[in-house]
Amino acid sequence: MPSAPAPIPVPDPRPPAADGPARTLARLLSAVLAALLAAVLLPAAPAAASVGATVTHETIPGHGGIELQAKVFTPTGVEGPHPLLVMPSAWGTPNLIYVGAAHRLAHESGYQVIAYTSRGFYDSGGEIEVAGPEDRADASAVIDWALENTDADPERIGMGGISYGGGISLLTAAEDDRVRAVAALSGWTDLAASLYPDATVNEQAAELLLLAGHLTGRPGESLREMEREYRDGNIQPALDMAPDRSVATKVDDINANGTAVMLANAWNDGIFPPGQITDFYEALEGPKRLMLAPGDHATQEAFGAVGLPNEIWASLGDWFDHHLKGEANAVATEHPVHVRPNNGRGEWTTHPDWPSVTGSTETYYLDRPSTHWFRWQSSGDMEPEPATDWDYRFRTGIATTAQSGTVLLSGALQQFFDVPTGVSLPLVDRYRSAVWTSPRLPDGARVAGTPEAVFTLTPTAPDQSVFVYLYAIDGHGNGSLVSHTPHTLRDAVPGEPVTVRADLQPVVWDVPAGHRLAVVVDSKDYRYDSESRIGDRVTVTSPEQAPSQVTIPLA
Repeated sequence: MPSAPAPIPVPDPRPPAADGPARTLARLLSAVLAALLAAVLLPAAPAAASVGATVTHETIPGHGGIELQAKVFTPTGVEGPHPLLVMPSAWGTPNLIYVGAAHRLAHESGYQVIAYTSRGFYDSGGEIEVAGPEDRADASAVIDWALENTDADPERIGMGGISYGGGISLLTAAEDDRVRAVAALSGWTDLAASLYPDATVNEQAAELLLLAGHLTGRPGESLREMEREYRDGNIQPALDMAPDRSVATKVDDINANGTAVMLANAWNDGIFPPGQITDFYEALEGPKRLMLAPGDHATQEAFGAVGLPNEIWASLGDWFDHHLKGEANAVATEHPVHVRPNNGRGEWTTHPDWPSVTGSTETYYLDRPSTHWFRWQSSGDMEPEPATDWDYRFRTGIATTAQSGTVLLSGALQQFFDVPTGVSLPLVDRYRSAVWTSPRLPDGARVAGTPEAVFTLTPTAPDQSVFVYLYAIDGHGNGSLVSHTPHTLRDAVPGEPVTVRADLQPVVWDVPAGHRLAVVVDSKDYRYDSESRIGDRVTVTSPEQAPSQVTIPLA
């Protein structure tokens, strides 16, 4: 996709006098904290060694004349030129987010590292442009500055970052062919698929991002307009912004540049879920690596950013060492896809590609659900043969106990304490949901890949939302959420059936021996903005031409 035309340079709109004290204080605090962290993280070198790193605070000219505040980490005692790493800050964070990791990369591996605060946040100039053309031009300007003011090697340039920083890195690499390698941690590749999955607003994620933007930065006109329309129930301006800010639309440019791309995300990422990451990974044709593990947005790599030991950051270091320094390390010998089960604290497994994570699939056809409260095991069979010509209606607009959890919190509980988002299946209101359970799995199973669901729905309103949950259920009916997906019917004809084919989020999950699988469909989830209203109904049917079914990927 061709690059967007460069915008007309716009000067920083802030009055210089108004932000002078704040900027001075921010610089002072940044310098003090960076020095303290560096002192803690940098081990004392032997007397005979002179290898080390220095850190300075620099003001770097960005696109349109704004000022970007940066921490510059320069290796010492190592002959240059040095491979260059540029790291834009995450949404709502300053450049200090990377101070520990950046210092280690400079001191231990000899990288020239520049971590800068993205435009519009904290004491960097300009306004928040949501990874727009200005942000990508800023990243290229930082590269220009580094080549002019440091001993950086123009042939060995990489970019990386967490969340917003990872997204900007990918987008910049699509437009600036000087960037030879990228590591995007908890980033996005498709903004619409992340914040508007299956035509459903991810309300918790949107509100969290908007709140952080207002608290830590200055939203630009595009973001302000998008928020005004969003508050009025119009998501279209956000969808109009999304393609230019989604590297999935620029994958041909990444491939043409030959950029080496590492992607690391969490199974439970509530802001940028893993489905859009695996789709993008499969479209990449050059060197690539994919890592998926338990956690929520940025929880996998947060501690590594401050310099603590971390598997994701260690892999990032190997990635850049191989592609920028030519080291013959594990990157050259291991399979590129690394996955770790989302439960049970299992070990990493490696695979040659994403489809290889799935060894086989099993399709369960869904029979008519029951409305019995106490016989939960008979609430609609999951069978090996199609069950057709039935219908089942449930009420909408009121939540059941089946939920996808809370952004950041639920995934963190899964990662750190192996506590899943749970449900008591007998307590799921059968009059406000449809429930199915599988036969017992005597040997257990490893669900590995992307579960798929097919339903035919007949709404009573033009816009109605449904939520599909896949659970692993024990003998008492207590369930652990394996995966889920929202789906919203838009501009449907009331009374007319619509066949829905939905992909749940990818996952690797170990189902214990003797447990069952269960599928729940209801109409409200507190993570999302549901279009279902009290008084409406949804009828689930299973016609012969499209039997209701769920396909489970297995290792």
